[in-house]
Amino acid sequence: MLSSTISRNRKSEQNHEIWEHLKQAIADCSGFKQWQSRQTKDHDFSPFEQQVRCYLRETLETLAY
Repeated sequence: MLSSTISRNRKSEQNHEIWEHLKQAIADCSGFKQWQSRQTKDHDFSPFEQQVRCYLRETLETLAY
């Protein structure tokens, strides 16, 4: 049981690390910067992570069409 808990914790830490790297890569891309510049003032005060999630959601919705 302890090893499964350790395994889950390690996987969670790895997922967190991957997400942090992904957010940084997205922030550095020109598409995200253009998207940010087109957003309304409401998004200006959103936390960075919320902006990234919104950008990803809108991008994936666009790609789905």
